[in-house]
Amino acid sequence: MKLYYSPNACSLAIHVLLEEIGKPYALRRVDFSKREQYSAEYTVINPKSKVPVLERDGGGLLTELPAIAWYLARANPQANLLPADIEGEARALELIDYLVATVHMRGFTRIFRPENFSPTADDKEEVQQAGREIIRQGFDIVAPALSGQDYVLGAFSIADAVLFFLEFWAVRRVGMTLPANLDVHLRRMLARPAVQRALAGEGLE
Repeated sequence: MKLYYSPNACSLAIHVLLEEIGKPYALRRVDFSKREQYSAEYTVINPKSKVPVLERDGGGLLTELPAIAWYLARANPQANLLPADIEGEARALELIDYLVATVHMRGFTRIFRPENFSPTADDKEEVQQAGREIIRQGFDIVAPALSGQDYVLGAFSIADAVLFFLEFWAVRRVGMTLPANLDVHLRRMLARPAVQRALAGEGLE
């Protein structure tokens, strides 16, 4: 397998899952600072100009974080990355969809790329503040799932890898304070060897 990633992007979640699985894989860095995601070479691989992309051993490319996370979990049942029952699997997908579509795309994107949400630079601060409020609300919604348990679905799953990169962004990139349950979850994730290896691999130690 080969993971196309950019350091500190949402592809970090997939990087963590690959480390959790423990099978050989290669990394191909896509340098966003050089706009490599728009290069002719990369748009052949992913015309969406996004990461992550997973190149599978049997051939074929897979895009979009939720799809890749689900695929890795189902293709590697020995890693126990999804609940075994249909209700648990549905809850994992429900949470991932919310985290990616709302907290990431509607919240953090307003902070990182406010120009995408406003026609004038004068609105930048207001747009970014709106992003912070979306993130805070999202984290407040998710936090109760960690009451009395270490991981959002009880046992570690793909949902925790997705929640982790957002917690990591909030603290390391935005300087936000997490709800207590998420702060404990972030520290628990940072203690996992797979997370430590993924961070080291991206130079984010």
